Order: sequence, then structure tokens, then C-alpha cells
Amino acid sequence: MAGAPDQLYRIRHSAAHVMAQAVREIFPDALIAIGPPIDDGFYYDFDLPRAITQDDFADIETRMRRIIAAKHPFVYREVSAAEARTFFHDQPYKIELIDGLDAGQDDNGDTSKEKVVISTYRQDNFEDLCRGPHVATTGDIPVDGFKLMSVAGAYWRGDEKRPQLQRIYATAWASKAELDHYLFQLEEAKRRDHRRLGRELNLFYFSEDVGAGLPLFTPKGEMLRYLMESYVREVQTRYGYQHVWTGHLVKETLYHKSGHYENYRDSMFPPMVDGDTIFRLKPMNCPSHMTLFKEMGRHSYRELPMRFAEFATLYRYEDSGALSGLTRVRSLTQDDCHVFCTPDQIQAEFSRCLQLINEVLTAYRLSDYRVRLSLRGNEGKFVKDDDKWERATAALKQALDANGVVYEAVEGEAAFYGPKADFLAKDALGREWQLSTVQVDFIQPERLGVEYVGEDGQMHTPVLIHRAVTGSTERFMGVMIEHYAGAFPLWLAPTQAVIIPISDEKHGAYAQEVQAKLAALGMRVELNMSRDRMNAKIRDAQLQKIPYMLIIGDREASAGAVAVRTRTGTDLGALAVDDFIARAQLEISTKA
Repeated sequence: MAGAPDQLYRIRHSAAHVMAQAVREIFPDALIAIGPPIDDGFYYDFDLPRAITQDDFADIETRMRRIIAAKHPFVYREVSAAEARTFFHDQPYKIELIDGLDAGQDDNGDTSKEKVVISTYRQDNFEDLCRGPHVATTGDIPVDGFKLMSVAGAYWRGDEKRPQLQRIYATAWASKAELDHYLFQLEEAKRRDHRRLGRELNLFYFSEDVGAGLPLFTPKGEMLRYLMESYVREVQTRYGYQHVWTGHLVKETLYHKSGHYENYRDSMFPPMVDGDTIFRLKPMNCPSHMTLFKEMGRHSYRELPMRFAEFATLYRYEDSGALSGLTRVRSLTQDDCHVFCTPDQIQAEFSRCLQLINEVLTAYRLSDYRVRLSLRGNEGKFVKDDDKWERATAALKQALDANGVVYEAVEGEAAFYGPKADFLAKDALGREWQLSTVQVDFIQPERLGVEYVGEDGQMHTPVLIHRAVTGSTERFMGVMIEHYAGAFPLWLAPTQAVIIPISDEKHGAYAQEVQAKLAALGMRVELNMSRDRMNAKIRDAQLQKIPYMLIIGDREASAGAVAVRTRTGTDLGALAVDDFIARAQLEISTKA
């Protein structure tokens, strides 16, 4: 919730204080910690004589509504450290905060450059340490715009050696309609959860025998991977990219040269030692691509830009607690590209990247996106070379401006070797996902001795543009499963149609002919010859979210037709097989 606090921020902050008051009414001896607003709501931490459960939520919410209805004003006052200690004498967590403020520390425990003011806000009989801001009165909190959501454990100040508190999470909105929409979105997100749909649609699994963060893909899941990667491969080829392959292992010394070891080693799997040589599982492609460029021989400026693309499986030693389905894994296949170009070619290559990204995201119905320009900032692990950083940043900004791209600049989010433009796309639920990225790198090529012969006959260092469209196959698949709720468009569906003969004996032969004809045209078709009744077969196909069901009875068999139903239940009636093929091929070719 960056920027100046808006009304929603004030509502959530104020609701946190009201919730703390309600909890204190139930537990007069409660010790209170902190209660900030957060994205989508707020929380408050308590040290209580017994565990809070969701059974307590109704009582807390009822008390909150009574406090809100009384329209108590929020009253601000500044106090000295001594006054604050006296007032909060029975609240040890507040005393610790007061001691920090008195020592000149800010909310994070860091020494502040400015004088720290100790202040409180009071509503009714509840007063808390607080800088604000709040709404004017409790009556400005929509009485039907909040809901308690969950309770969890939280260590005081995030330190596992300190007391564990109870954290009550809640959500608050400006109206009941906004709250209802948010709750609907939460339920819809649960329904679309790719981890659940991955099992139900038989796409992928995780096994303790293989290891956390290492997904196993079924034939249908592998088909989905293949379709996604094949599409991006085809588009990249049209845009002049050449596909390469650089393996899974790399000598650690290469990452010392490139700077990745210094800045990335915590994300690398442990070393593998062969005599005097140390190998690493490859966590990124750029050093390998630059090495390949060098090994291919001397390059002329006439060969540039040279565009390498690779669907490479990379390995990141992610913390086990951070793993989450396909969206955070330890083995990931990245649609990684690197463009070797001259400084004068940066703008044209960025335009090419932008066109490619637009085409792919539009095909996936993700054309609603924004661009974030991630800059170096003053803190973080970044290669120290001010001149190259300034040149790279200026080049990327010029490319964005030349293409009319509106962007938000964010400090401290750059790659360690250069600035980047990240594309954040909204899915069907309006959630943002960082997918595509374009990065300008003046640093790594020089560190690895990458050169080309310029028009002047001298050796020059190329600029390296890093580019990914969908990021990693695994993460993008997880996003797409949720974006489509598992109901993939026809071109992307692992199974595009299922043929259902009403009677295996009477209609089975014709059903096999239809399957063979569709398969010969490249369609992915299944034939259900099980002993289940027709309605059960249709229901099974709908649960598997297969786009089309082709039902065959006496009339269809005699007329060379199929009765077509969609997974949504729409009955398209009987169509000649050739007419269905024409319909399906148009839908596939246009990615409708």
C-alpha cells in the first residue's frame, strides 16, 4: 500500500483499532502488539490467555459493529516517552516499542535521521500507540464492509526466539458490494487453484520420493507443456531467433567471471566436485549463451543482432518454505533469450521484443498488462559500474519512450547486472503476474570477454538484451490453469475432443473411423469405449473440461456426422464430420 494513505488505507487502519478494542472487551487482560493495514485488509497481534478460533469471530464482529455504530471520534495526541510508559505500564510489547522510539528508532528498529514523535490514537475507551492516519470517527468504517478471515501464529517482531502471538487477519472494504466481490474472488481463486486442478485434470503431481519443488508431468501435462513451448518457439523463429541448447551443468568458475556467483550463490544447488573442477547445476542461461557466442568464432558487426533462444531446465535452490505448486519450484524450464547487438540496435531490438510479447500475451488472453521499469537504486547487490548502469538505464528508457510504453519506475528491483522492463499481466480474476521481461546488460559481456569486429575494424563489446516471454514453463502453466480455470481454449487443450458412441457394438467401428480421420489432421482426440452409460461419459468429459464431445448414434453413423456438445453443456446438434473439422480448425488457427 505504497504512496499517500488513501481512504481505504484509513478504513483498514481504523478497523484494526476497533478489532483490538473488541478483543480487549472479551479478554480484559489481553496483551496487544501491533495492528497494521495490509493489502486487502489488516491484522492485529495479541498475547491472549487462550487460543482464538474462528468460533470467536462472530462475537468479535458483533462487538466491532456496536463500536462502529457509536461513531466514536479518533483522537490524536502526542505524548512523552515517560507519559507513554505510564499509560502502557501493563503492556510489555508497547513498552518495548516505546523504548525503541525513545532511542530514536523507527518502526523497523532502525535509527531514524529525524526526531521520532510518540503519539497515540483513541476511540471510545481504547487507546493505542499510533502515527495514523485514521478516518474521522468509527462511523466512517462501513459496518457491513469488513470480515474476520483467519487466525495464525506470529512471532513477536518475526523472531522465533521471541514469544509467539496470535494474529487475527481481517479484510475491510469501502462497501458491502466491494467486500462481497472480494470474497467471491477468494472463492473463485480456490476453485481455480492450479494445485487442485492439476490433480483433478491429471496434469502433474508432486512426490516425496522425488523431492519438494520437483513436479512430475503426466502425458496430458507434458502435452500442455509441449503446446505452450512449441507456440513460443514458432513465434520466436518468425521473429528471427535461433534456438540453441547449452545443457544442465556448468563449471563454477564461469559464474565467478560473470558475477553470478557473488550475487546469486544462495540460489544455487550445492557444488559437485570432480577432482579440481567444481560444477553447478545451471541456475541461469546467460553465461552459457555468451560462452557459446565466443566459441562460435570471431563475429562481425554485420552478423548482429544475433538472437539466441533456449528452453532450458534450470535449477534454483529455493527455500522449502517458499515452494508453492508450479508457481515456485526448484526445477524450471525457462523460455530464455539473449540478443547480442550494437548500442545503435537496442531500440529496434526492444521494439521487436515488445511486438513478440504483445503477440504471445494476446494469444493467451493476457493483453491487459502494465510495465514496471526496475532500476538499480541505492541498496542491494548490484555490480558497481556507474557508467554502464547509466548507459543501460538511458537506453532502456529511450526504447520504452520510443515505443510509447507507459511505465512505472521502481528503485532497487533491477537485475544485478542491469535495469529491466517487467511486464505484469492481469489474469481472469484481475490478479497480477510478472511474466515477461526485457533487460539491458552492458556489464556481463565485458566481464566474459564477448566481442565483435566493428565497422572500424576494431574489437567492440556487444550489448546483451535478456528477454523472456512467458518466464518459466512451470510457473506459466500454473498461471494458465488458474486463468482458464482448467478449461483451456481448443488450441491449447491437451485433449480437444472425446468421441462417445452410444453403443460400442453398433457404433464403435464408425467412431474409430472418425477418431482416425481427426487424428490424421493432428487433432488430439480420445475415444471413450468404456461400459459407462452415455450421460456418465458426457459428465466425465465435462469434469475433465474437454472442449468438445462428439456423440455417435444410428443417425450420425448413417449420415457421416457427429452430434456435437461443448463442455459448457451447449448442444450444437448434428454436424457433418467435415463441417466439425472446419469449425475446429478455424478455432485452433485463430486461437479463438
